[in-house]
Amino acid sequence: MRVRSTGRDWSNTLIKNYNSSMAQLVFDIETVGMPIESFDEAQQQYLLKLAEREETPQRQERKREELIAQFNLYPFTAQAVAIAMLNVESHKGRVYYQAPTKESWRSEDNLIEYESGSEREILQKFWEDVRSYKQLITFNGRGFDCPFLLLRSAILGIKPTRNLMLPRSDTEHIDLLEKLTFSGATRRFNLDFYCKAFGIPSPKERLSGPQINALFAAGKYREIAQYCLDDVRATAELYQRWRQFLSFED
Repeated sequence: MRVRSTGRDWSNTLIKNYNSSMAQLVFDIETVGMPIESFDEAQQQYLLKLAEREETPQRQERKREELIAQFNLYPFTAQAVAIAMLNVESHKGRVYYQAPTKESWRSEDNLIEYESGSEREILQKFWEDVRSYKQLITFNGRGFDCPFLLLRSAILGIKPTRNLMLPRSDTEHIDLLEKLTFSGATRRFNLDFYCKAFGIPSPKERLSGPQINALFAAGKYREIAQYCLDDVRATAELYQRWRQFLSFED
């Protein structure tokens, strides 16, 4: 059921938790690559130059498709289409997502608020919310989400409210991929693999990152928002396992 909301309820919970304890926020993003036609000729040549090195037209085309598929990895060739956040303590959260029409609704358990907007709007609202938390938790946030959000915001003329790329020794940001590899001492696995290894339901069994482009093109904006939240919830569970068995900071 759709419920219109001013967003004040979730923000009040955020402030209350911030003042009462070490408030923690898990977040994740989804991105969609821009069409190759959106770049000028010089940019297209630069982005696809590796394809020209292939020996046959067939291999060149395959390489071209491969390169275009990687556009969603970089803030200069992609846009943020969903940002999901979850308060570790209250289990309340918010998901901002791109959609052509404005809408606001809540999950059936009333814990999650969804709100649509333009890319600029969802980034601005993310920065408003995230600044109130003492500790941020991500999975590969240092390698992807954090630099993407910072650079994409700068491209759109938005000033971030905090630095997400602090030194690794700073406990303000816990990147679980770094923690579970002991800062690169062991092999890296994806979120799906870690979830299954720790007995956590994996969101990747229903959907995966490469499918986001197709969903966005098909106008499945709510599905993208819900998938982004699934990733955040899985990351929050993974964080609890790490905290219980592998964290020695308490």
